[in-house]
Amino acid sequence: MKNILRASAACVLFAGSALALTGERMPEIPLDKMTAAQRSIADSIMSGPRKRMSGPFNTWLRSPELADRLQKVGEYVRFNTSLDKRINEMAILMTAQAWGSTYEWYAHAPLALKAGLDPAIIAAIGEGRKPDNMRDDEAIVWEFTTQLRRDHEVDDATYARALEKFGEQGIVDLIAVNGYYDVVSMTLNVAHVKPPANAQLPFQQAGR
Repeated sequence: MKNILRASAACVLFAGSALALTGERMPEIPLDKMTAAQRSIADSIMSGPRKRMSGPFNTWLRSPELADRLQKVGEYVRFNTSLDKRINEMAILMTAQAWGSTYEWYAHAPLALKAGLDPAIIAAIGEGRKPDNMRDDEAIVWEFTTQLRRDHEVDDATYARALEKFGEQGIVDLIAVNGYYDVVSMTLNVAHVKPPANAQLPFQQAGR
């Protein structure tokens, strides 16, 4: 009964936007129960380009200053990056798959498709394999992101290809989107933020 009431309250307070709840570890904070700092950040998020409180934000509100700093970084790497949205979303999906973050996959697979990423590439990433028939920029993002996460480094040849294609700003933005969504995925996994039970997912949530 407690879970039902909590879910109902969250849906009302966030106008149906919080499709996944933060399990039993960090329950949703109703707007009228937030501190002034938490409410200010929640209002900023909901009035910005995201338009809603979802994903890691409820968890981050437990550390309001950190929540504010992280959400601003996230706003940049998602909405204002120098990278094309198609390859930016590709890097996000690679991060979600690497961490086994089902909510992150659920949230961003439709955005990747909308941005023009080939469904076959999305499927391959979800299965943890290298996609076939990638465009040049997609192949660079795949190799750069794979090396960075696997080797904690990027070799000279891959760096040179990325530099020619994206420039120095693009390289920094590519590093940042990977790093930011590492933090997002870690948060979602620890807080047990889950997608709806009927969501179609290519992998199981980490630790489940």
